[in-house]
Amino acid sequence: MSLRPRPALPGVPPEIQSRMEAAGLRRTLATRAVLGLFLARPAGGLTHAQALALLTARGLDINRVTLYRLLDRLAGCGVLQRQADDARTWRFSLALPASRAVEEGALPRFECDACHRHFELTEAGESTRVATHDLLAALARLGHHGERVDVSIHGTCSGCAEPAA
Repeated sequence: MSLRPRPALPGVPPEIQSRMEAAGLRRTLATRAVLGLFLARPAGGLTHAQALALLTARGLDINRVTLYRLLDRLAGCGVLQRQADDARTWRFSLALPASRAVEEGALPRFECDACHRHFELTEAGESTRVATHDLLAALARLGHHGERVDVSIHGTCSGCAEPAA
């Protein structure tokens, strides 16, 4: 086992690299390729099948089970977030960096049911942030440890909405 510090992955934020290192994730070609997918489209969620198709189109022959495990490991260490859509299909997207999550609190997001892109509602009012903190405090009073609150609004984004007739 080498005690030398690992060189930084080009184009990967240091916080993501440190989360991966803390979880013991190796920097394989597949790991770098999957990270590249999500860093290239930070607002959009991808299903396992979409990620597999994009990787295959880029010339990476990756086993689908390996990809499932890698997506789960990246979600487990906080690099990706995993959400189920209305059809119970898992969608993965980049997780909010811990520094922003603490600084801003939980931001609600809008998910387009047509294209499945996610939009953070950065202009959410203070009352929304207070409500999320109240929910976490209520859990703590019950002896639970909540880590985050996900508020998601579903509908159709302006890009997918049909023009008014």
